[in-house]
Amino acid sequence: MKISEILKTKRTLSFEVFPPKKEGEEKAELLKTIEKLGRLSPDFISVTYGAGGSNARDAAEIAGEIKKSGIEPLAHITGGPSDPSDIDRVSEKLISLGVENVLALRGDKPADFGEDYCKYFPHATDLMTYLGDKFCLGGACYPEGHPECDTLRDDIMNLKKKQDCGAEFLITQLFYDNSYYYRLLHEAGSLGVTVPIIPGIMPLVSAKNIRRIKSMCGSAIPLDFRNMIESYSKSPSVMREIGLNYAVYQIIDLIAKGAPGIHLYIMNRADTAAEICSRLENVFNEFFRA
Repeated sequence: MKISEILKTKRTLSFEVFPPKKEGEEKAELLKTIEKLGRLSPDFISVTYGAGGSNARDAAEIAGEIKKSGIEPLAHITGGPSDPSDIDRVSEKLISLGVENVLALRGDKPADFGEDYCKYFPHATDLMTYLGDKFCLGGACYPEGHPECDTLRDDIMNLKKKQDCGAEFLITQLFYDNSYYYRLLHEAGSLGVTVPIIPGIMPLVSAKNIRRIKSMCGSAIPLDFRNMIESYSKSPSVMREIGLNYAVYQIIDLIAKGAPGIHLYIMNRADTAAEICSRLENVFNEFFRA
């Protein structure tokens, strides 16, 4: 089923997973994770490429496994490192597996790629135009602004272009200050963006992940939250509790203010997803059921 159709009837709960770097045991573990996530009744599960578009075939196969489990997959396709024949192969594979939904991305440029990166699809909109109506298309957005855009307005104009090129919904990069999301909604609406914008939340359950998050997307961490992290960074159990509680707080606030869904970046940790869903069981039952 197309995610755009689901969003017309209810709020969505979704998770993101990434394919293993190696076959065998790691892939088996991911399939177990998907099975566990299925028990939480998500509306869809997205599956990423590796850096630079690596593991594209594995990602397609994982999307197929998600589909077979009875959950809608959202397969990422990264245009930056790809040529049209690459996109055709992945698209044909996904279609053969019954995958209807694609998150069309340019992708970040890895350090080991040369100047010919993004030769054929320099922007996500180019990939969206090439894919046409083969899939229900989603796009990415950045509540704090894309790092390559000079102004937030420029970035949001790009969101309008994504909508014009066929994006039927958007999913945000992770953030820890909800006010950035609400600003994004306001500014996007004023510039004609009307598609649902689903907030993406990554529970920060380990202090060591701060550096990774800063390097990935530069998301600001509110001072009060950062102070708690620094105070309890040497106590993993307390740090995990703080991260889960903060994610729950963010989600409750987002739902109360009308977010069309919640997308959880869980780093393949089904236990993190299960813990959050347990704490929010009553909220999800009240606001996420069709």
